[in-house]
Amino acid sequence: MPKNLVIVESPAKAKTIEKFLGKDYKVMSSYGHIRDLKKKDFSIDVDHNYNPIYEIPTDKKELVKELKSEAKKAEMVWLASDEDREGEAIAWHLYEVLGLTAEKSKRIVFHEITKNAILHAIETPRSIDLNRVDAQQARRVLDRIVGFELSPVLWKKIKPALSAGRVQSVAVRLIVEREKEIKKFVSEEYYRVTGSFKKAGVAKAIKADLNHRLTNKAAANAFLEDCKSSEFTVTDLTTKPVTKTPAAPFTTSTLQQEASRKLGFTVSQTMMVAQRLYESGFITYMRTDSVNLSTFAQNAIQKEVTERLGEKYYKHRNYHTSSKGAQEAHEAIRPTYIENHSIEGTAQEKKLYDLIWKRTIATQMADAILEKTTVEISNDKRNEKFVATGEVIKFDGFLNVYIESNDEEADNESSSDMLPAIAVGDKLTANNIEAVQRFTQCPPRFTEAMLVKRLEELGIGRPSTYAPTISTIQNRDYVEKGEKEGVKRDYCVLTLKSGDIKETIKTETTGGEKGKLIPTDVGIVVNDFLLEYFPGIMDYNFTAKVEGKFDLIAEGQEEWTKEIGEFYQMFHPEVEKISNLRLEHKVGERVLGKDPKTGKEVSVKIGRFGPLVQLGSTDSEEKPQFASLMKGQSVNDITLEEALKLFELPRTVGEYEGKDVIAAIGRFGPYIKHDGKFVSIPKDNSAQAITLEEAIELIQKKAEAEKKKLVKKFDEDADLEILNGPYGVYISYKKKNYKIPKGTNAEELSLEDCKKIIEEAPKTAKRTTRRTKKA
Repeated sequence: MPKNLVIVESPAKAKTIEKFLGKDYKVMSSYGHIRDLKKKDFSIDVDHNYNPIYEIPTDKKELVKELKSEAKKAEMVWLASDEDREGEAIAWHLYEVLGLTAEKSKRIVFHEITKNAILHAIETPRSIDLNRVDAQQARRVLDRIVGFELSPVLWKKIKPALSAGRVQSVAVRLIVEREKEIKKFVSEEYYRVTGSFKKAGVAKAIKADLNHRLTNKAAANAFLEDCKSSEFTVTDLTTKPVTKTPAAPFTTSTLQQEASRKLGFTVSQTMMVAQRLYESGFITYMRTDSVNLSTFAQNAIQKEVTERLGEKYYKHRNYHTSSKGAQEAHEAIRPTYIENHSIEGTAQEKKLYDLIWKRTIATQMADAILEKTTVEISNDKRNEKFVATGEVIKFDGFLNVYIESNDEEADNESSSDMLPAIAVGDKLTANNIEAVQRFTQCPPRFTEAMLVKRLEELGIGRPSTYAPTISTIQNRDYVEKGEKEGVKRDYCVLTLKSGDIKETIKTETTGGEKGKLIPTDVGIVVNDFLLEYFPGIMDYNFTAKVEGKFDLIAEGQEEWTKEIGEFYQMFHPEVEKISNLRLEHKVGERVLGKDPKTGKEVSVKIGRFGPLVQLGSTDSEEKPQFASLMKGQSVNDITLEEALKLFELPRTVGEYEGKDVIAAIGRFGPYIKHDGKFVSIPKDNSAQAITLEEAIELIQKKAEAEKKKLVKKFDEDADLEILNGPYGVYISYKKKNYKIPKGTNAEELSLEDCKKIIEEAPKTAKRTTRRTKKA
């Protein structure tokens, strides 16, 4: 029987660690937290020093029983949860719940899952850091206070089932404020001028940009007219060396940003894949704000670079963390074994590992040396100058391995053109000069990566909170990933060639966006309400200051209950005051005017199921009518005319197979209803415009798809069906799905065969899924 019990957070991690330890060690997983604050209760005793009231969730009780049993048998229990505050709290909860003693338990931490790291951790154990535990408890308790106190106010003043959170509400504020900036933005036209010039006897042309924007078409025309008879001369030429330095090793934030730009990963996707890489022993711990590399890693990189590329490519570098409140982890994210250029795994794991490997190698490589040439071209009729730049890489250095992306032009790895041999005083001829009508652009909406960057800059949140925050605001429908379709726009191009100016009108699609974060109507209304009545909670400085307080608690410099007490005594009376405040209108409600036909008031507001238009008043005897807003419409800018059109629905489009075909709009958009069945109307059509022929085509297509879906049904048990799905044939029974064993002919299955498959289906699948979540 093993003398030692090692408890880690995840089963994948347990499996990897078990390979490194001998038969005297048994490794088990806690599947994240084994206890937490009660889900539906406040669970904080405000009368007794804000004591948290913890419970063991139902789905963890059996696991806790197993852990207790194994802990009693073991001579020593090693608490090996992650080294951040959350991991420290998990170790403390295990210590308390399992009834461990200091003599019979040890806390071990490691930054990577390698044999050396695990054995070193066992040789150098420590006790549980209660200051870190207190910092985690402070965060958990404060977030529970804010959530439980504010959410009922939102239910009362806006609509049921809303929620507020200390970090999530501030993240929504950033997105809403950006959206308001975009709405207020007024685009202005300008003309961008570029020219192609040649020197006599030199084949290669010089492409140059005018150093001044021209304000309108008249100014552009005037400029080109002057250029017809101008003489162009090189009036300045400078050549200087440019040095490019590699970016620092990855932190959680920079990995999330770069994986978004280079690989198109979402923030949560990056963390999920990085977690798997860490648990498999491929990379170091992935929740960190440190850019430090261990001496071991630096030596391994030096060997890799010098052997592969030569001494001149290597340069020793030390990086220092500059982010606010950097804490916990001692090292940046890097491969555990530098000599492993690639790994076995899924396509996503391979891509993310490759990104981490290249970035890590580049951090210890020499600067790239470039030569940048700038040429100034003047004409004798105008003061504006044309400027051409060219770059030549003299020594690629770290660029041999890795090029960092940026938000403005993700994955742009191009450099300026090389320039032909020219000198000051050279006369040039213009091949052509082009003035293109352009328009100033509004501020960009946030991508997930851009939002992480901004939160980090403001000192809001920590490595462990970025991904959950971004997932939460989307799950709560405060923010959605935008798929904004672009609009076609004409623009003018004026071209001077061979002494003639030609005007061309071209068309472009502008304003199209994919994967950007856009606030919903609910998100905007909740944000505006919280900003008006709870400005302290929504203040960026307050949220960042709280993070600083958590850091002081983790360092043992502040008492956590004192900090929570001060906040609660200020916050709770404010919540009660606002909760009892009588408001003239429901928050977010806006009166649009009166219906010309009935004289009834038309208003727009947030209803139980989302934004809607109301015709009539709840105070009148006649019941008001309601209509949901269409996709793309907003409570903030919908007009009276647009609102009244929504009451034209539902409308009878016609008749098909003896039954009415009705067009309407529901929670999930426009649809057709026929014979008790519903069919969605595609984006390129609408409930108001769809014809009977188009509706019939949609009805027939859905009927055909449903025929293909149903493989077999049984009269003896209407709940049981054999269906065709995207992943193959399966059994559907009482809202649950069951796999059909490979090689089975589904059409030949009897009712008894199906029931047998259901009975033999694994019963533990649901439990496993729930356990892997980290509370």
